[in-house]
Amino acid sequence: MASFVSWNCRGIKNKFSDLKDIINLHQPSVIALQETYLKPGDTIPLNHFNFLHKNSTGDRATGGVALLTSNSFPTLPLTLNTPLQAIAVQIHTHSLITVCRLYLPPNTPVDQFSLNNLISQLPMPFIILGDMNGHSPLWGNPDTNTRGLQVEKLLNDHNLCLLNNDEYTYFHEPTRTFHSVDLAMCTPSVFPYFSLQVGNDLHNSDHFPLILSDNRRQNPRFNSASRYNFNLGSWSTFSSLANITKEMVSDNSIDIAVKNITEVLISAADHSFPKISNTFKKQRKVWWNADCREAHKRQRKAWNFFRRNPTTVHLINYKQAKANSRRVQRRSKRESWERYISSINSTISSKKNVGKS
Repeated sequence: MASFVSWNCRGIKNKFSDLKDIINLHQPSVIALQETYLKPGDTIPLNHFNFLHKNSTGDRATGGVALLTSNSFPTLPLTLNTPLQAIAVQIHTHSLITVCRLYLPPNTPVDQFSLNNLISQLPMPFIILGDMNGHSPLWGNPDTNTRGLQVEKLLNDHNLCLLNNDEYTYFHEPTRTFHSVDLAMCTPSVFPYFSLQVGNDLHNSDHFPLILSDNRRQNPRFNSASRYNFNLGSWSTFSSLANITKEMVSDNSIDIAVKNITEVLISAADHSFPKISNTFKKQRKVWWNADCREAHKRQRKAWNFFRRNPTTVHLINYKQAKANSRRVQRRSKRESWERYISSINSTISSKKNVGKS
Protein backbone atom coordinates (compact mmCIF):
# COMPACT_ATOMS: atom_id res chain seq x y z
CA MET A 1 0.00 0.00 0.00
CA ALA A 2 1.54 3.33 -1.12
CA SER A 3 1.12 6.61 0.67
CA PHE A 4 1.69 8.79 -2.42
CA VAL A 5 1.89 8.17 -6.16
CA SER A 6 3.42 10.66 -8.59
CA TRP A 7 2.74 10.25 -12.31
CA ASN A 8 3.14 12.32 -15.45
CA CYS A 9 0.11 11.02 -17.31
CA ARG A 10 0.48 13.03 -20.56
CA GLY A 11 -3.26 13.67 -20.76
CA ILE A 12 -5.54 12.29 -18.06
CA LYS A 13 -8.75 12.04 -20.11
CA ASN A 14 -7.42 9.25 -22.32
CA LYS A 15 -5.54 7.64 -19.39
CA PHE A 16 -8.52 7.41 -17.02
CA SER A 17 -8.57 3.60 -17.12
CA ASP A 18 -4.82 3.52 -16.45
CA LEU A 19 -5.28 5.87 -13.51
CA LYS A 20 -7.80 3.44 -12.00
CA ASP A 21 -5.32 0.59 -12.47
CA ILE A 22 -2.65 2.56 -10.60
CA ILE A 23 -5.05 3.33 -7.75
CA ASN A 24 -6.22 -0.28 -7.42
CA LEU A 25 -2.63 -1.54 -7.51
CA HIS A 26 -1.03 0.87 -5.03
CA GLN A 27 -4.00 2.13 -2.93
CA PRO A 28 -2.55 5.63 -2.41
CA SER A 29 -3.84 8.37 -0.15
CA VAL A 30 -2.62 11.00 -2.66
CA ILE A 31 -2.10 10.79 -6.42
CA ALA A 32 -0.06 13.66 -7.86
CA LEU A 33 -0.57 14.13 -11.62
CA GLN A 34 1.01 16.42 -14.16
CA GLU A 35 0.59 17.26 -17.80
CA THR A 36 -3.11 16.62 -17.29
CA TYR A 37 -4.03 18.60 -20.44
CA LEU A 38 -7.24 19.81 -18.81
CA LYS A 39 -9.08 22.99 -19.71
CA PRO A 40 -10.68 25.39 -17.19
CA GLY A 41 -13.81 23.78 -15.80
CA ASP A 42 -12.71 20.22 -16.57
CA THR A 43 -12.79 17.69 -13.74
CA ILE A 44 -12.13 14.00 -13.09
CA PRO A 45 -15.22 11.99 -11.95
CA LEU A 46 -13.30 9.62 -9.68
CA ASN A 47 -15.13 7.92 -6.81
CA HIS A 48 -13.71 8.19 -3.27
CA PHE A 49 -11.22 10.93 -4.20
CA ASN A 50 -11.24 14.72 -4.01
CA PHE A 51 -9.88 16.61 -7.02
CA LEU A 52 -7.69 19.73 -7.03
CA HIS A 53 -6.02 21.02 -10.18
CA LYS A 54 -4.29 24.01 -11.76
CA ASN A 55 -4.22 24.55 -15.50
CA SER A 56 -1.37 26.03 -17.49
CA THR A 57 -1.94 29.52 -18.84
CA GLY A 58 -3.34 29.87 -22.35
CA ASP A 59 -6.29 28.50 -24.29
CA ARG A 60 -4.66 25.23 -25.30
CA ALA A 61 -4.99 22.18 -23.05
CA THR A 62 -1.30 21.75 -22.25
CA GLY A 63 0.62 21.13 -19.05
CA GLY A 64 -1.40 21.30 -15.87
CA VAL A 65 -1.06 19.70 -12.45
CA ALA A 66 -3.57 17.92 -10.21
CA LEU A 67 -3.81 16.30 -6.79
CA LEU A 68 -6.29 13.52 -6.04
CA THR A 69 -6.72 12.98 -2.30
CA SER A 70 -8.53 10.03 -0.74
CA ASN A 71 -11.64 11.08 1.14
CA SER A 72 -10.64 8.62 3.86
CA PHE A 73 -8.18 11.20 5.19
CA PRO A 74 -8.69 14.83 6.31
CA THR A 75 -7.23 17.24 3.76
CA LEU A 76 -6.89 21.01 3.39
CA PRO A 77 -6.08 22.63 0.01
CA LEU A 78 -3.47 25.37 0.25
CA THR A 79 -3.49 28.67 -1.65
CA LEU A 80 -0.13 29.27 -3.32
CA ASN A 81 0.91 32.65 -4.69
CA THR A 82 3.19 31.49 -7.49
CA PRO A 83 3.41 31.69 -11.30
CA LEU A 84 4.68 28.11 -11.33
CA GLN A 85 2.51 25.12 -12.18
CA ALA A 86 2.21 24.05 -8.54
CA ILE A 87 -0.55 23.06 -6.14
CA ALA A 88 -0.44 21.75 -2.58
CA VAL A 89 -2.60 20.20 0.12
CA GLN A 90 -2.12 19.29 3.75
CA ILE A 91 -3.22 15.76 4.56
CA HIS A 92 -3.35 13.88 7.85
CA THR A 93 -2.46 10.23 7.41
CA HIS A 94 -0.25 9.26 10.37
CA SER A 95 0.57 12.91 11.01
CA LEU A 96 0.00 16.19 9.21
CA ILE A 97 2.13 16.61 6.08
CA THR A 98 2.10 18.96 3.09
CA VAL A 99 2.14 17.42 -0.40
CA CYS A 100 3.08 19.73 -3.29
CA ARG A 101 2.83 18.90 -7.00
CA LEU A 102 5.26 20.87 -9.19
CA TYR A 103 5.78 20.79 -12.96
CA LEU A 104 8.64 22.67 -14.63
CA PRO A 105 8.19 22.52 -18.44
CA PRO A 106 11.43 21.83 -20.34
CA ASN A 107 11.37 24.90 -22.59
CA THR A 108 10.03 27.45 -20.09
CA PRO A 109 12.61 29.51 -18.14
CA VAL A 110 12.20 29.25 -14.37
CA ASP A 111 13.89 31.78 -12.10
CA GLN A 112 15.36 30.69 -8.76
CA PHE A 113 13.34 33.34 -6.91
CA SER A 114 10.05 31.66 -7.88
CA LEU A 115 11.31 28.29 -6.65
CA ASN A 116 12.50 29.81 -3.35
CA ASN A 117 9.21 31.65 -2.95
CA LEU A 118 7.29 28.41 -3.44
CA ILE A 119 9.33 26.65 -0.75
CA SER A 120 8.67 29.49 1.69
CA GLN A 121 4.90 29.00 1.33
CA LEU A 122 4.84 25.28 2.13
CA PRO A 123 4.06 24.38 5.77
CA MET A 124 6.59 21.92 7.18
CA PRO A 125 7.02 19.02 6.96
CA PHE A 126 6.45 18.71 3.22
CA ILE A 127 7.07 16.55 0.17
CA ILE A 128 7.47 17.95 -3.35
CA LEU A 129 6.65 15.64 -6.26
CA GLY A 130 7.17 16.58 -9.86
CA ASP A 131 8.70 16.39 -13.29
CA MET A 132 11.50 18.95 -13.03
CA ASN A 133 13.01 18.16 -16.47
CA GLY A 134 16.42 18.42 -14.84
CA HIS A 135 19.41 16.15 -15.44
CA SER A 136 21.99 15.46 -12.78
CA PRO A 137 24.14 12.53 -11.61
CA LEU A 138 22.51 13.03 -8.20
CA TRP A 139 19.39 11.26 -9.46
CA GLY A 140 20.87 8.89 -12.03
CA ASN A 141 21.56 10.87 -15.20
CA PRO A 142 25.01 10.75 -16.82
CA ASP A 143 24.85 14.48 -17.70
CA THR A 144 23.84 17.77 -16.07
CA ASN A 145 21.74 20.52 -17.64
CA THR A 146 20.80 24.03 -16.49
CA ARG A 147 17.55 22.87 -14.89
CA GLY A 148 19.43 20.16 -13.05
CA LEU A 149 21.77 22.77 -11.57
CA GLN A 150 18.72 24.78 -10.46
CA VAL A 151 17.26 21.77 -8.68
CA GLU A 152 20.60 20.97 -7.06
CA LYS A 153 20.76 24.55 -5.73
CA LEU A 154 17.20 24.28 -4.44
CA LEU A 155 18.04 21.09 -2.54
CA ASN A 156 21.18 22.64 -1.07
CA ASP A 157 19.77 26.07 -0.17
CA HIS A 158 16.75 24.67 1.66
CA ASN A 159 18.37 21.57 3.17
CA LEU A 160 15.98 19.23 1.35
CA CYS A 161 16.40 15.47 1.01
CA LEU A 162 16.15 13.67 -2.34
CA LEU A 163 14.17 10.43 -2.20
CA ASN A 164 15.14 9.25 -5.69
CA ASN A 165 17.62 6.49 -6.33
CA ASP A 166 19.24 5.78 -9.71
CA GLU A 167 16.10 4.28 -11.30
CA TYR A 168 14.99 5.82 -14.60
CA THR A 169 11.57 7.49 -14.64
CA TYR A 170 11.10 8.51 -18.28
CA PHE A 171 11.23 6.69 -21.63
CA HIS A 172 12.13 8.77 -24.71
CA GLU A 173 10.64 6.72 -27.52
CA PRO A 174 12.32 8.41 -30.55
CA THR A 175 15.80 7.59 -29.22
CA ARG A 176 14.79 4.48 -27.23
CA THR A 177 16.57 5.88 -24.16
CA PHE A 178 15.66 6.14 -20.48
CA HIS A 179 16.22 9.16 -18.22
CA SER A 180 15.49 10.39 -14.68
CA VAL A 181 13.44 13.61 -14.64
CA ASP A 182 10.64 12.86 -12.13
CA LEU A 183 11.76 13.70 -8.61
CA ALA A 184 10.58 13.44 -5.00
CA MET A 185 12.13 15.63 -2.32
CA CYS A 186 11.19 16.28 1.28
CA THR A 187 12.17 18.01 4.50
CA PRO A 188 14.64 16.09 6.71
CA SER A 189 12.15 15.31 9.49
CA VAL A 190 10.11 12.90 7.32
CA PHE A 191 12.95 11.53 5.19
CA PRO A 192 13.49 8.40 7.39
CA TYR A 193 9.83 7.38 7.01
CA PHE A 194 9.59 7.25 3.22
CA SER A 195 11.00 4.94 0.57
CA LEU A 196 10.64 5.41 -3.19
CA GLN A 197 10.41 2.92 -6.01
CA VAL A 198 9.69 3.44 -9.69
CA GLY A 199 6.88 1.43 -11.23
CA ASN A 200 7.75 -0.97 -14.08
CA ASP A 201 4.70 -0.10 -16.22
CA LEU A 202 4.29 3.14 -18.18
CA HIS A 203 0.49 2.78 -18.12
CA ASN A 204 0.35 4.15 -21.69
CA SER A 205 2.32 7.29 -20.80
CA ASP A 206 6.04 7.85 -21.34
CA HIS A 207 6.70 8.34 -17.61
CA PHE A 208 6.74 5.62 -14.98
CA PRO A 209 4.79 6.30 -11.77
CA LEU A 210 6.80 7.03 -8.63
CA ILE A 211 5.58 5.07 -5.61
CA LEU A 212 6.28 6.56 -2.18
CA SER A 213 5.64 4.19 0.71
CA ASP A 214 5.40 5.33 4.31
CA ASN A 215 7.30 2.79 6.41
CA ARG A 216 5.08 3.60 9.39
CA ARG A 217 2.19 1.84 7.63
CA GLN A 218 3.92 -1.44 8.44
CA ASN A 219 3.31 -0.68 12.12
CA PRO A 220 -0.29 -1.56 13.12
CA ARG A 221 -0.16 1.18 15.75
CA PHE A 222 -0.19 3.80 12.96
CA ASN A 223 -2.91 2.25 10.81
CA SER A 224 -6.21 4.12 10.88
CA ALA A 225 -8.80 1.37 11.26
CA SER A 226 -11.83 3.69 11.30
CA ARG A 227 -12.96 7.30 11.17
CA TYR A 228 -15.94 9.35 12.29
CA ASN A 229 -18.86 9.76 9.91
CA PHE A 230 -19.82 13.40 10.50
CA ASN A 231 -22.76 13.13 8.08
CA LEU A 232 -24.55 10.98 10.64
CA GLY A 233 -24.89 11.43 14.38
CA SER A 234 -25.71 14.56 16.35
CA TRP A 235 -23.72 17.78 16.47
CA SER A 236 -25.96 19.05 19.27
CA THR A 237 -25.03 16.03 21.39
CA PHE A 238 -21.37 16.67 20.64
CA SER A 239 -21.70 20.34 21.68
CA SER A 240 -23.33 19.42 24.99
CA LEU A 241 -20.75 16.73 25.81
CA ALA A 242 -17.66 18.68 24.70
CA ASN A 243 -17.60 20.67 27.92
CA ILE A 244 -14.21 22.37 28.14
CA THR A 245 -13.72 24.18 31.44
CA LYS A 246 -11.31 26.91 32.45
CA GLU A 247 -9.74 24.65 35.07
CA MET A 248 -8.55 22.23 32.38
CA VAL A 249 -6.23 24.93 31.04
CA SER A 250 -5.37 27.42 33.76
CA ASP A 251 -4.29 25.02 36.50
CA ASN A 252 -2.15 22.68 34.35
CA SER A 253 0.93 22.68 32.13
CA ILE A 254 0.40 23.04 28.40
CA ASP A 255 0.94 19.30 27.79
CA ILE A 256 -1.61 18.25 30.42
CA ALA A 257 -4.07 20.90 29.23
CA VAL A 258 -3.88 19.62 25.64
CA LYS A 259 -4.27 16.03 26.88
CA ASN A 260 -7.37 16.90 28.93
CA ILE A 261 -9.06 18.81 26.11
CA THR A 262 -8.26 16.08 23.57
CA GLU A 263 -9.77 13.41 25.83
CA VAL A 264 -12.97 15.46 26.23
CA LEU A 265 -13.32 16.01 22.48
CA ILE A 266 -12.68 12.36 21.61
CA SER A 267 -15.11 11.14 24.26
CA ALA A 268 -17.78 13.53 23.00
CA ALA A 269 -17.20 12.40 19.40
CA ASP A 270 -17.37 8.72 20.39
CA HIS A 271 -20.83 9.30 21.93
CA SER A 272 -22.10 11.53 19.10
CA PHE A 273 -20.93 10.06 15.78
CA PRO A 274 -20.73 6.53 14.38
CA LYS A 275 -17.45 5.24 13.00
CA ILE A 276 -16.97 3.78 9.57
CA SER A 277 -14.25 1.52 8.22
CA ASN A 278 -11.28 3.07 6.44
CA THR A 279 -10.97 0.11 4.08
CA PHE A 280 -9.81 0.74 0.54
CA LYS A 281 -12.52 0.91 -2.14
CA LYS A 282 -11.53 -0.31 -5.59
CA GLN A 283 -12.16 1.69 -8.75
CA ARG A 284 -14.62 -0.16 -10.96
CA LYS A 285 -14.31 -0.69 -14.71
CA VAL A 286 -17.62 -2.27 -15.68
CA TRP A 287 -16.57 -2.64 -19.31
CA TRP A 288 -13.38 -4.62 -18.53
CA ASN A 289 -13.65 -8.19 -19.81
CA ALA A 290 -11.54 -11.21 -20.79
CA ASP A 291 -10.61 -9.69 -24.17
CA CYS A 292 -9.29 -6.56 -22.43
CA ARG A 293 -7.27 -8.65 -19.99
CA GLU A 294 -5.72 -10.72 -22.76
CA ALA A 295 -4.84 -7.68 -24.90
CA HIS A 296 -3.34 -5.91 -21.89
CA LYS A 297 -1.34 -9.03 -21.03
CA ARG A 298 0.13 -9.12 -24.55
CA GLN A 299 1.02 -5.43 -24.28
CA ARG A 300 2.81 -5.98 -20.96
CA LYS A 301 4.66 -8.98 -22.40
CA ALA A 302 5.82 -6.96 -25.43
CA TRP A 303 6.99 -4.15 -23.15
CA ASN A 304 8.99 -6.54 -20.97
CA PHE A 305 10.70 -7.93 -24.10
CA PHE A 306 11.64 -4.41 -25.15
CA ARG A 307 12.94 -3.45 -21.67
CA ARG A 308 15.27 -6.48 -21.67
CA ASN A 309 16.38 -5.96 -25.27
CA PRO A 310 15.54 -2.46 -26.62
CA THR A 311 15.76 -3.20 -30.34
CA THR A 312 13.72 -1.63 -33.14
CA VAL A 313 11.86 -4.90 -33.74
CA HIS A 314 10.83 -5.19 -30.10
CA LEU A 315 9.76 -1.53 -30.05
CA ILE A 316 7.55 -2.06 -33.12
CA ASN A 317 6.02 -5.16 -31.52
CA TYR A 318 5.30 -3.21 -28.34
CA LYS A 319 3.65 -0.33 -30.24
CA GLN A 320 1.50 -2.78 -32.19
CA ALA A 321 0.42 -4.56 -29.00
CA LYS A 322 -0.33 -1.20 -27.38
CA ALA A 323 -2.46 -0.06 -30.34
CA ASN A 324 -4.34 -3.37 -30.34
CA SER A 325 -5.04 -3.10 -26.60
CA ARG A 326 -6.49 0.38 -27.13
CA ARG A 327 -8.76 -0.89 -29.92
CA VAL A 328 -10.01 -3.76 -27.77
CA GLN A 329 -10.74 -1.44 -24.84
CA ARG A 330 -12.57 1.09 -27.01
CA ARG A 331 -14.72 -1.69 -28.48
CA SER A 332 -15.47 -3.06 -25.02
CA LYS A 333 -16.44 0.38 -23.71
CA ARG A 334 -18.76 0.94 -26.66
CA GLU A 335 -20.44 -2.44 -26.30
CA SER A 336 -20.81 -2.02 -22.54
CA TRP A 337 -22.45 1.39 -23.03
CA GLU A 338 -24.81 -0.01 -25.67
CA ARG A 339 -25.87 -2.82 -23.33
CA TYR A 340 -26.45 -0.32 -20.54
CA ILE A 341 -28.57 1.97 -22.73
CA SER A 342 -30.64 -0.93 -24.08
CA SER A 343 -31.32 -2.17 -20.52
CA ILE A 344 -33.00 1.08 -19.44
CA ASN A 345 -36.78 0.95 -19.29
CA SER A 346 -39.64 2.36 -17.25
CA THR A 347 -39.80 -0.62 -14.88
CA ILE A 348 -36.25 -0.18 -13.51
CA SER A 349 -35.68 2.39 -10.78
CA SER A 350 -33.21 5.21 -11.33
CA LYS A 351 -31.14 3.92 -8.39
CA LYS A 352 -30.60 0.57 -10.11
CA ASN A 353 -29.78 2.30 -13.40
CA VAL A 354 -27.09 4.39 -11.71
CA GLY A 355 -25.69 1.25 -10.07
CA LYS A 356 -25.24 -0.38 -13.47
CA SER A 357 -23.26 2.49 -14.98
